[in-house]
Amino acid sequence: MSTPIDTFLNTRGFLMLDGGLATELERLGHDLDHPLWSAHVLLTQPDDIIKIHRSYLEAGADCITAASYQASMPGFVAQGLEIAEAQSLIIRSVELACQARTAFVQQHQIQDQLSPLVAASIGPYGAFLANGSEFCGNYDISKKDLHSFHEQRWHLLATTSADLFACETIPSFQEAEVLLQLFREMPERFGWVSFSCRDETCISDGTPIADCAALFSDRPNIVAIGINCTAPKYVPALIRELRESAPEKPVVVYPNSGETFDAGTRRWVGVSDPIDFGKASCDWRKVGARLIGGCCRTGPLHIKAMKAALSDRGTTVSKGSDASTGLKKGLG
Repeated sequence: MSTPIDTFLNTRGFLMLDGGLATELERLGHDLDHPLWSAHVLLTQPDDIIKIHRSYLEAGADCITAASYQASMPGFVAQGLEIAEAQSLIIRSVELACQARTAFVQQHQIQDQLSPLVAASIGPYGAFLANGSEFCGNYDISKKDLHSFHEQRWHLLATTSADLFACETIPSFQEAEVLLQLFREMPERFGWVSFSCRDETCISDGTPIADCAALFSDRPNIVAIGINCTAPKYVPALIRELRESAPEKPVVVYPNSGETFDAGTRRWVGVSDPIDFGKASCDWRKVGARLIGGCCRTGPLHIKAMKAALSDRGTTVSKGSDASTGLKKGLG
């Protein structure tokens, strides 16, 4: 079965993802201390979301992710929106990404077969709770209710022009099983599943990532399995686990900067991993990753450095160049 990422993998050997959306929104001055987090900007200033999508495309991203991570029907309704308005905003998240892509393709006269992809972000139930539980997976919810939560957004996003579903920062095996069922129910929809991980072998709820990979290994509409919003230091070992458990599936990796999210203060705390993301991306590719990008606390400069390194324009970015500024501290 042909998938949306095949042309990129066959032509370049990798697919360059984007970086953190919320990080860039904060850089533009948005206060995201809100239950809807970055999805709140869909209501207040959607043009800034388009601007950020475009910045990632200009940095070299082959795939941008829509601002739907924390956009959910219950979340919007809880903030006083009517059901129809909530539905419209979820769909709009993908439309904004498609607008950014169309403008980029027209300006740069990109060939159709290598036109950037748009992924609809599907965040975990914990993102809706807005209590940091996407990094532990401790939900007090039945599998049936979890399915109902995801199903509403799933069917809305399926009406859009998104090329892929990005089921990301998934912290629990139970939630992975629910997402598997939804992929089974809609076999024409392609997507990847990536997990938040607590160490070199396990996802956030303690399940071995090898078990998670095995769960999706035989689904033809799953284009990749992997890790996101996880400390970079764990990534090489996790890639090896995924390659051993599901060798036929591409591995997707887009770690955060290495800092930790404090649910109480709703802030990233601690120290970022002092790595060069350009060099690290080559290391991850060497171990077996094929879809590569960044998550929280990474930005367009990281993507630019990784794209340059992976495209054999040097395994490091020259010291003092625009693309190297701030990279080693993960402050993009």
